[in-house]
Amino acid sequence: MTHMHKFLKTNQVSVIGVPFNGGQPHTGVEQGPARLVEFGLIEQLQEMGYQVEYEANAKLQENPDAFRTVSAEEDKDPVAHLKQPAYVSAVTKHVSEQILKSAQEGKFVLTLGGDHSVGLSTVSGVLGAYPDARLIWVDAHADINTPQSTPSGNIHGVPVSFLTGIATGHPQFSWVKPLLRTDRLVYIGLRDIDAPEKKILREHNIKAFSMHHVDKYGIGQVVEMALNYVNPNRDRPLHLSFDVDALDPSVAPSTGTPVRGGLTFREGHYICEALAETGCLVAADIMEVNPALEDTQSVFQTIQVGCSLARCCLGETLL
Repeated sequence: MTHMHKFLKTNQVSVIGVPFNGGQPHTGVEQGPARLVEFGLIEQLQEMGYQVEYEANAKLQENPDAFRTVSAEEDKDPVAHLKQPAYVSAVTKHVSEQILKSAQEGKFVLTLGGDHSVGLSTVSGVLGAYPDARLIWVDAHADINTPQSTPSGNIHGVPVSFLTGIATGHPQFSWVKPLLRTDRLVYIGLRDIDAPEKKILREHNIKAFSMHHVDKYGIGQVVEMALNYVNPNRDRPLHLSFDVDALDPSVAPSTGTPVRGGLTFREGHYICEALAETGCLVAADIMEVNPALEDTQSVFQTIQVGCSLARCCLGETLL
C-alpha cells in the first residue's frame, strides 16, 4: 500500500485507542476504541497489507485516577467554566506524546476516540511531526469555543481554539502549542454551531463547509474546494479528524451529541476515500463513537461505520 503515500516511511499503522470520556458528560464513549477493535478493525487493516501495532491505553479506562491530580469535584476552573481541565489536560498531553512518536517514525497514525477533546492530542502530535500538515475537521460542531465562550464547559467543544492559539493563557493547557495556523484548517459537515463560534469563524476567516454547502455543491465539489484551499498542490501532509456525529444519526446513531441532517453513509466515506486518494493523508481520528447510547443494533451500525471509515482512510476503495 505504501506506493500511494507521499509522506509515510513505512506500511505500518499505529492504532492508538483513547478510551476517554472526560471532555463531555456522557459515559460510554470510553468504550469506543475497544469496540472498534473487537469488531475486527486491526485484522481488517492487516488484510489490506498493513503492519499494525495497537496501543489500547487501557489504564485510561481501568485507572482514570492515575491521571487525576485533584479530585473530580475539585477539578474546576476558577476563571472560565471548563469542566475537569486538569484531568483532560493530563490525559491529552500523555496521548499526544504517543502520537508524536508514531508520526515521527513515519507510521500512519489512526487514533480511536474517546471524545473530541482528544483532538488536542492528535493535532499536537501530528503537527509536532509534520509542522506543515493541514487539518480537515469533519464534524457537526466546530469545537472552537474558547474557555470563556463555551456554554457547557465541556472541553470536547474547545480543542480547536487551543490548537490555533485563539484561546491562550490557560494554565492547565500551557503544553498545547498553537501549532495550527487558521489558514491550514478546513471544516466539513458543520450544522450545529454556537453563536460565539460563528463569530470566531468569521473573525479569523476560517474556511468552513457546512451541510448547506454539501447540499449546494455536492460532497465531491466540497472536498475538492476544501483541498484546493488548504493543499492546492497536493504536496502537504493531511490530518483528518472525523467526529462520527458529522454523519446523520440514521447512519451513526451511537454518539454523544447527535444532530439531524448530517452526512449520508456515502458522503462520509467519500471524504475519507478522496483524502486517501491524494496520497497525503498521514493521520486520521475516528472520534465520539459511544457504544453505551442507543440499542444493540444502532451500536453495531455505528461501530461498523467507524471501522469502514478507517479502512477508507487507509485506501480501501469500492473498485
